[in-house]
Amino acid sequence: MSPKYDLVIRGGTVVDGTGQAMREADVAIEGTRIVAVEKNLGRGKEEIDARGLLVTPGFVDVHTHFDGQATWDERMWPTSQQGVTTAVIGNCGVGFAPCRPSDRDTLISLMEGVEDIPGAALHEGLRWDWESFPQYLDALERRRRDIDIAALLPHGPLRVYVMGQRAVRREAANASDLAQMQILVRNGLRAGAVGLSTSRTLAHRDTSGEYTPMFEAAAAELTGLGHTLKGATGAVFQMISDFDDARAEFDILRKVCRDSGQAGTVTVLQHDHKPRFHEELLEMIAEANAAGERITGQVICRPVGVLLGFDTSMNPFSSRSAYAAVAALPLAQRIAELARPEVRAAILGQADYRPNLFMQYYGNAFNRMFPVADQPNYLPDASSSVAAMAMTAGCDPLTWLYDFFLENRGSSLVYLPLANYSDGNAEAIESMLKNSWTVPALGDGGAHVSTICDGSATTFLLTEWVRRRKVFTVEQGIQMLTQRPAALYAFSDRGTVAPGMKADLNLIDFDALAIDRPYMAYDLPAGGRRFLQGAQGYRATLVSGQLTYRDGVPTEALPGKLVRGCYGQL
Repeated sequence: MSPKYDLVIRGGTVVDGTGQAMREADVAIEGTRIVAVEKNLGRGKEEIDARGLLVTPGFVDVHTHFDGQATWDERMWPTSQQGVTTAVIGNCGVGFAPCRPSDRDTLISLMEGVEDIPGAALHEGLRWDWESFPQYLDALERRRRDIDIAALLPHGPLRVYVMGQRAVRREAANASDLAQMQILVRNGLRAGAVGLSTSRTLAHRDTSGEYTPMFEAAAAELTGLGHTLKGATGAVFQMISDFDDARAEFDILRKVCRDSGQAGTVTVLQHDHKPRFHEELLEMIAEANAAGERITGQVICRPVGVLLGFDTSMNPFSSRSAYAAVAALPLAQRIAELARPEVRAAILGQADYRPNLFMQYYGNAFNRMFPVADQPNYLPDASSSVAAMAMTAGCDPLTWLYDFFLENRGSSLVYLPLANYSDGNAEAIESMLKNSWTVPALGDGGAHVSTICDGSATTFLLTEWVRRRKVFTVEQGIQMLTQRPAALYAFSDRGTVAPGMKADLNLIDFDALAIDRPYMAYDLPAGGRRFLQGAQGYRATLVSGQLTYRDGVPTEALPGKLVRGCYGQL
């Protein structure tokens, strides 16, 4: 008897993404689609034995920054190493289209400053075979890669394209400016943009320290741009804000959603200086949804934290002249120099010279720094802090930290949680994850490449909140990573395991699931460095029915496509 299907995943435990109870079933695939999910299906030309494994939809990550990397790279690491099969780029109002040739340096400076992607890598890696946003989408479509990509149209490049240096100086848009921007947004939506993004936070600045071109753009400009989403079924308006005037800021988002009839999404974090504000913001989101405005909070399932070491962008010694004298050396030479007793003594004996604002604030926060183990602990307690380790060793924390950074040929790291971990507990994270109007996100794949590595947040949700803490069932955890984020972007062809759906799947050994230690790789264009991080327990990942990873090792298959929005009457 000839095979009935192209591929059969045999005997796995299907967790279909809907939240319904898991069940044992075969999954049959024809071409790029699932065609049957039931027991005892016929033979396939190829078969994968999934007995003892979970068979889940591929994960959907709605907050990444692969805007540059997706134009030069085939693998969207570290995100695609963590079960993700679809990623949304263009977040936070930054990106590389539309862009005139004269503005390329401006957009690179903006992306480097906001998202900590090395400017040298961007200068070498970006091909700039586009000017308009539709041309950028075409460039994305020409590139083969391991996952699907969808793109928001970012407000920053849009404003610079229309207003030039007036945008860089953050001048107000006039009626003509707004009309031109609206035309470009409509053109982008027709070409396949999945929405529009903007940022209004003080934390986002270019490499010179200047605020972004869209910072404090008038509410009328944002609502005018948001109005162009009307009729664009499935479009999303994504906004970042400090919410200093919380109601006024949130009303911008509500008005965009109300006028356009489209979905809105906003970042929700707990900050030390406003440890309860996330609750207020979630209440506003609930009010908006009760009024019929579809607004979703994006939350991360662990603290947002930076990694510090002798091979990262920052460490507590980086503002000392003796350290600066060797900082540019290749790592092996740098560590050899730093290990010399006279160099060590000089650095430890010096005071900081003009430290950057971050290290000025956090450089001595030893009670908040935690050594990173082979399997990292992202919810550490005070007993494992650098301060505690130094006390046990009977030395001052800086000395202990210096010697620790020298270990493992200079690859040792400490983790410094910045948000979502006030008072050293995870209660806020749990409450945000449990909220009906949130989706797990904010892994920021492709961004903050030498300071943050949160792309593994998908895996952490399953290992920490499902398996260890049992706050969510397996079915709930998988739904949070699949159907819910897919629904936010109206990706109706993915996010569940069902006949007719796209064959994006993970085969997971749930008991073996674990996050590997982050490590620095020098594989960006121009030799730029970035953190990468693998995981254990993903026995296979499929995109469009093709096996892209087996036991964490990439195959030669690169079936990833550009996901274009389909926007009705525009």
